[in-house]
Amino acid sequence: MFTQYKYWRPYISPYDPCKPIEVKSYATPPQLYLGFQPYGLPQFSSPKEALKFGTLWPQLFSPYPDPHKGVDKRD
Repeated sequence: MFTQYKYWRPYISPYDPCKPIEVKSYATPPQLYLGFQPYGLPQFSSPKEALKFGTLWPQLFSPYPDPHKGVDKRD
């Protein structure tokens, strides 16, 4: 299984005047792991649900975590 979020620890110099960010992260879109869109891919059950997530196919949905809560859109 893949993960859409990648994390790394940057080098922190002992002479750095700014408060360091211990762990940095970035998101990768699900299209990178799908390769191509297969025939018969499951779809959201209603147009309203598809509009809420911004895509017709659940496998292509990429959640954006809330920076204040750490919770994605599906919760």
